[in-house]
Amino acid sequence: MVFLTLQRSQKFLGSSRQVHKTAAHVVARSAPEETVTSSFASFIHAVRPEHLSKIVRHRSKRMILDSIGVGLVGSTTHVFDIALKYCLELYSSVAVSNVYGKPGMKLSPTLAAFTNGVATHSMDFDDTWHPATHPSGAVLPALLAASQMLPPNSKPNGLDFLLAFNVGLEVQGRLMHFSTEAHNIPKRFHPPSVVGTMGSAAATAKLLSLSMTQCTHALGIAASLAGAPMANAATQAKPLHIGNATRLGFEAALLAARGMEANPFILDDISGCSGFSAFYSIYQPRPLSTPSEHHEFLLEKQDIAFKRFPAHLGMHWVVDAALSVRNLFINYAGSFSPSLIRTIVLKIPVSKYINRPFPNSEHEARHSFQFNACTALLDGEVGLSSFTESSIHRQELRELLHKVVVEHPEDNVANFDKMYGEVAVLLKSGDVLTGKCDTFYGHWRKPLSRESLLKKFRSNASHVLPEEKVETIISMVDNLENLSDSSHLACSL
Repeated sequence: MVFLTLQRSQKFLGSSRQVHKTAAHVVARSAPEETVTSSFASFIHAVRPEHLSKIVRHRSKRMILDSIGVGLVGSTTHVFDIALKYCLELYSSVAVSNVYGKPGMKLSPTLAAFTNGVATHSMDFDDTWHPATHPSGAVLPALLAASQMLPPNSKPNGLDFLLAFNVGLEVQGRLMHFSTEAHNIPKRFHPPSVVGTMGSAAATAKLLSLSMTQCTHALGIAASLAGAPMANAATQAKPLHIGNATRLGFEAALLAARGMEANPFILDDISGCSGFSAFYSIYQPRPLSTPSEHHEFLLEKQDIAFKRFPAHLGMHWVVDAALSVRNLFINYAGSFSPSLIRTIVLKIPVSKYINRPFPNSEHEARHSFQFNACTALLDGEVGLSSFTESSIHRQELRELLHKVVVEHPEDNVANFDKMYGEVAVLLKSGDVLTGKCDTFYGHWRKPLSRESLLKKFRSNASHVLPEEKVETIISMVDNLENLSDSSHLACSL
């Protein structure tokens, strides 16, 4: 809601066809029952498609479609090109899995997952959940690649794929609820690099039909592959967090399928020897109940946020507030004239990595309250072209940035469920134009309509795919439950 006022590897892949056979014959020592870790493993192993409600199916398919779209447009970025060249030049492998936006090009499954994960987060255009993480990009690329890896007689159908995707989401969400720290905008670890790796492992374990014991070990292995620091936010390294999460979780499941073991208490709070609790100073794990007829997934209770433009989620509050001020300005003065402005006051939460007065790169600009507010004021919109070198360094924008003052009201907390954005433009005449946004369009309290979501997807996908393929993907995702072979979705990319 906006308030307005006019007041102031080849070997690796060669053995992939044996995943199911190997998984069935691994002799592993089972973890003791009644632990938090074993409850998660039990859930992953036991959950069935009938546990997915209509709401969960609807919301998760929206997430899949949006994630594919931002991945496709992300395949046009420089950071994606770096990741792709790295995979092509450094590794030699049997390639079976598609790469976003590169028809005819294939990589080994885990490298395809990595590359597509990088694409998904390359523009910071992917979905965001609460507690804060980017859930889809950490799971979907692994499942798409895995679906192509399996032999023809073992291909999962669309409903199995949808179930595995939701298992990956559920595990991420449950883990985020283990710590009150996770509810606020992060300071230490980038959440998808932590819970996303675990979610990828869980989702892939489900798709590969691993045993409960193997699911336990997949989670333990994934924990040893998780984590990336927030200091790399607003750099080209940040998209690697998603790429690594989806790839390394995938690898954890494959290693578990081949008999690798890990600590069976990895999610439990064991005094004197940290497991997953190493990522949080406050950690209170709770068992995940075995799914019953009336199991309620977290996605049913907590919807997702979809971004309308490619920037950090926090930018959407200040952009909507700034756009409302711009409209007031035009009504006030007849047109938007920066020369009439004395000061621009932004009232935002305290969050160091998205408080960037003068960003010098596209990645810094995507993480700058100041840049996004001033771009919205100056241009009347924020979009893909807003983050080009020429847009970032234009003189009129730099002059506007010099007029920005930041305030941090005590009631404006760094929490995506509680924060707001307020923009006040102080004119040289003495008048003040103010706009405030507490819920932007696309937030889980104000979700995008189907029309808006499809418009975003078509716009993103059309950068690299012809219209016919774009519409085919929409139809496939809409009818995912009826797809006899889920690898057809990956093949269409």
